[in-house]
Amino acid sequence: MTSAFVAPSMKVPFFNYPRLYDEHRQEFRTALDESMSRGAFIMQRDLVEFETELAHYLGIKHAIGVADGTVAITMGLLLAGVGPGDEVILPSHTFIATAAAVHHIGATPVLCDCGPDHLIDVESARPLVTDRTKAIIPVQLNGRVADMDRILAFAREFGLKVVEDSCQAVGAKFKGRVAGSFGVAGTCSFYPAKTLGAFGDGGALLINDDSLAELARELRDHGRASTGKVVRFGFNGRLDNIQAVILRIKLRHYAGAIARRRAIAEQYTAGLDGLPGLVLPSAPNSDPRHYDIFQNYEIESDRRDELRAFLTARGVGTLLQWGGRMIHQFDALDLRANAPFAEALSHRYLMLPMYHLLDDRDVTHVVESVRAFHGA
Repeated sequence: MTSAFVAPSMKVPFFNYPRLYDEHRQEFRTALDESMSRGAFIMQRDLVEFETELAHYLGIKHAIGVADGTVAITMGLLLAGVGPGDEVILPSHTFIATAAAVHHIGATPVLCDCGPDHLIDVESARPLVTDRTKAIIPVQLNGRVADMDRILAFAREFGLKVVEDSCQAVGAKFKGRVAGSFGVAGTCSFYPAKTLGAFGDGGALLINDDSLAELARELRDHGRASTGKVVRFGFNGRLDNIQAVILRIKLRHYAGAIARRRAIAEQYTAGLDGLPGLVLPSAPNSDPRHYDIFQNYEIESDRRDELRAFLTARGVGTLLQWGGRMIHQFDALDLRANAPFAEALSHRYLMLPMYHLLDDRDVTHVVESVRAFHGA
């Protein structure tokens, strides 16, 4: 990469929300006008068409649109039979929603550690299993899928259900299988900054079992069956039809957006690899078992806070995932964990700008700013 055209005053925000609308402005306007002119606001054909297209894209039997990723995780746990008095193992390095979903159905979140790939360390979960442990939640972070061979073997060993928090990994793969396809259910989040983002909250459940899919559709719509009769207590947990309109358009362009993210990751790797005190995520194609979609580009730095301040001064936006805290570090929740890697990671991790609308000039500025900090 060359720096000849990069101005010192250049700004690269961590995420550029306004450009999400500008990217496909006319497509959005046309589709929204058509849908709203029909009065299509709740549970209309746009939602059904999006669900069908998403399921086809992922190779899943059922994609069921729900209100957000948290609702998806909550419902996935219910589908797995988790309830009051049960324990569910999950990594401390995740968004609070993962643990909140467990808590709100009356179960207890039990926190394990993460490993060098920032994903769940299943061996750290082993001493946490009790006779009340019902399920394990592998969190597919940053657009990468955990080693599901080891997780599924662990779950079989202890008779546990697997519910995937795959909210950051829509379309990511391990050994050719997509995130969300390994357990009872997988989950998607369509928060605007996600790889497949709506213009508000949204989510989906990914399910391969027909009977569980029918149960999920009842749960998201106040417990109403396809007959219209209420057959159980459920949630007001439907994906908004207008968001489904937006997501259908974005899904058409999704493969290209992921290809661009992977190209940006390649540029980051080429420019930053070998810098002292810096640990980079695995590069695209570096491990044939993994197809990463790079929801985030999360690095580690021995001098994280200094690097972040330097990048801010250079106009480069950064972010500390989860506000710089693991779940066990939120004292008010009183959740404890023996998670030394996650504890150390909370002082080292930093996310660089990563979204498909970055151009090569933006990426060059980020790379050169990091290299300048290291005197390279």
